[in-house]
Amino acid sequence: MAKFDSEHLRNVVLLSHGGAGKTTISEAMLFAADGTSRLGKIDDGTTISDYEPEEHKRAGSIQTSIVPCEWRKHKINVIDTPGYADFRGEVISGIRVAEGAVIVVSAPSGVEVGSQQMWHMADQMALPRLIFVNKMDRENANYESAMASITDTFGRQCVALQVPIGAEDSFTGSYDLLDPDAAVPKGLGDAFESAREALTELIAETDDELTMKYLEGEALTPDELLQGLKQGVLSGTIVPVLFGAALSGIGAEALLSAIIDLVPSPAEAPDAAAETSDGEISLSTRNGSPMAALVFKTAADQFVGKLSYIRVYSGGFKSDNQIWNASRDEAERVGQLYVVTGKSQESVDELAPGDIGAVSKLSSVLTGDTLSERDTPVKLPGLEFPSPVHFMAAYPKSKADLDKITSALTKITEEDPSLNVVREPDTLEMLLGGLGDVHVDVAVDKMSRKFGAEIELQVPKVPYMETITGTARVEYRHKKQSGGHGQFAHVLLDVEPLTKGGGFEFVAKVVGGSVPREYIPSVEKGCRQALADGALGGYPVVDVKATLFDGSFHTVDSSGVSFEIAGSHALADGLKMASPALLEPVMRAAISIPESDAGDVMGDLNGRRAKILGMMPEDNGITLIEAEVPQAEMLRYATELRSQTQGRGTFTMVFDHYDQVPGHLVQAIVDIKDRQEAEAAKA
Repeated sequence: MAKFDSEHLRNVVLLSHGGAGKTTISEAMLFAADGTSRLGKIDDGTTISDYEPEEHKRAGSIQTSIVPCEWRKHKINVIDTPGYADFRGEVISGIRVAEGAVIVVSAPSGVEVGSQQMWHMADQMALPRLIFVNKMDRENANYESAMASITDTFGRQCVALQVPIGAEDSFTGSYDLLDPDAAVPKGLGDAFESAREALTELIAETDDELTMKYLEGEALTPDELLQGLKQGVLSGTIVPVLFGAALSGIGAEALLSAIIDLVPSPAEAPDAAAETSDGEISLSTRNGSPMAALVFKTAADQFVGKLSYIRVYSGGFKSDNQIWNASRDEAERVGQLYVVTGKSQESVDELAPGDIGAVSKLSSVLTGDTLSERDTPVKLPGLEFPSPVHFMAAYPKSKADLDKITSALTKITEEDPSLNVVREPDTLEMLLGGLGDVHVDVAVDKMSRKFGAEIELQVPKVPYMETITGTARVEYRHKKQSGGHGQFAHVLLDVEPLTKGGGFEFVAKVVGGSVPREYIPSVEKGCRQALADGALGGYPVVDVKATLFDGSFHTVDSSGVSFEIAGSHALADGLKMASPALLEPVMRAAISIPESDAGDVMGDLNGRRAKILGMMPEDNGITLIEAEVPQAEMLRYATELRSQTQGRGTFTMVFDHYDQVPGHLVQAIVDIKDRQEAEAAKA
C-alpha cells in the first residue's frame, strides 16, 4: 500500500447497534475500492474484518478491526467496531483514534438502543459524523420512517444528503441532493425538492454570507453547498444521512466519497494534547512536533506474536528503529511495521502522521501507552475503559491447565483491558470480570484457542463472614496422657461481640498466675485459629472480643501447644453459645436507566433486598438510582438489568460494608456451602 500524507488520510469509525450492518458496510467499501476481489458475507464467515473464530461462531463482531481503503487518491482507515454492549471497550479504542464517525442505522428497525449509546459516545469525543441508513432493500424499509426515527432521536441537524430510489426489493440506489446535474426523479418531485430545500437551508445557516444569499433568494453554487456542508459537519450542526444496502454493495461508493469530502483529515483535526517533562504540548501532524504514537489496541497473533496497534499523532513512525515507551520509561526496538487489513499484515517502512498501523513484539508496551523518541519523550492521554460488572470464578479444567491459567489470564487482560482478574482473598477464588456474560464467555474461548488454557467458569462464592450477637462464658480443659509427659491446659473465657469493624480483640485478666504469663500468647494464638471456622457455616468470624480471666496449669504437662489447643476449643465453644450470626457483603450500586424503566427496576431491586438511597433525574431522560444491595443478589445483575431495560441500563458497584443476613435465609446459605464442599471432596 502506498504512503499517504496527512491531508490524504481519513480515519473513520463505524458505530451502531449490533446487527445494523457495520461489518457488511466495511466489506462493501473495501470491495468498491478494489481492496478485495469478492464481497464477503458474515453468514459465510468470509468477511475481512470479522475473522476471529469467536466472531464466526456468534455471527457478529467482538473486536475492533481496521480495514483501509484507497478511494479517489485518499486512504480511508475504516475502523469497524462491535455493536454488542459487552464489547464497549473495543469501541472506546476505535473512537479514540478516529476523526469522524459513521453511525449505522438499520432501515427496518430505525434507531436502536446501541446506536443511541454510540451517538452519545461520539458526542463526548466531539466527533463529526455521518449517518448511513443500511438495509434499504429489506421489508419495512422506507425513506420517510427512517428519517423520522433519526430526527426524532438525534435532532433536526440530521438531514438527508440523498433520496432513495425505490424501497424494499425495488431499492436500486439514491439520488444525490447536491448533484447539480440531478434531475428531479419521476414520482419523487415533492419529496426530492423538500429534502433538497431542507439540506440547503441547514447549509446556509453555517455561514453568515450564505445565510444572506439564501434569504435573498439567490441559488448557492455547488462549491458553496459542499464547503458549507463540510463546515456544518465539522461543527456538528449538520449530520448528513446517506442510504444504501451494503449486502448488495449499494451506497458504498457514495459513502466513501462522502467520507473524503466531509470528514476532516488528521491535518484538519484539532492538535492533540500531550505532556512532556516541561509541561503540556500540542502535537500537530505538520512538521515540527516530536514523534508520538498511541497504542490503542493489543492482540496476540499466532504468526507475529504480540501485535500493538498504533495511531501516529505526530512525526513519522519508522520500522527498524529505536523508540521510547514514555508511559513506562522503557526503550523498545521496532522491528517490522505493518499496515493491517483485518487479520492480514502488509510490511511498510514508515507511517505518516495521522496513519494507523501495527508493530509486533514490543515487550513492555500495553494498550494506552505512548511511543515516542527517547530524546523528546511525549505522553498522550491514555484510554479509560469501563470497569467490569460481571464476575465469574475461573477454575482450570484439569491439572494440565493449572500451570497455564495464570499466564492465559494475564495475556487476555493485556489484549482486552476492559477485562479484569482479581483474587478474592476470603474465598481464594480467581475471578474473571467483564462487561457481561458474553464478554467473559468469549474471553474463555479465546484463552482456549490462543493460549491452550481450558477454563471452567462458576458463579463466584460470596465471601460471607460470621459474628456473634450475644455473650458466653466458657471453660475448656485440655488433658491428654500417652506415656511420658502428657498435655494439660485449662482456660476460662468470656466471649462478647465488638462493634462493626472491630475485628478481634484478645484481653488477658488472669490474676494469681493461674495461667503463667508465657502461655497467654499461646491462648491468643489458639483463639485466632478458631476465628477461621465459624459456628454456622464455617465462615471467618469477625467483631469478637475474648477475655481470658482464669485457668490452671500443670508444672510438668503444660506447654504452649496445650494452651493453644485449649484456647482454640474454648473460643469455638463460645462462638456457638453466643448467638452466632451470618454476615454478608453489601454493595453500593449506582444504576443508570431510562426514566420509563424506573418502576420495573425499583421493583426488581426491592426483590433483591435492596435499600434504596435515592433517585436522581439526569439529562436525556435518564434516572440514576443509588442503592445498597447484598452481593449475593447481584452476581448476574449485568445480564438481568440489560434484559429489563433492553440494553439501556448500566451500573457500577463497589463493596460498602457487611450486614447481618436475615434469619430465614441463613440455613439455605449454609446448606449450599455444605453441598459445594461435599462435591469438591468427591472431585
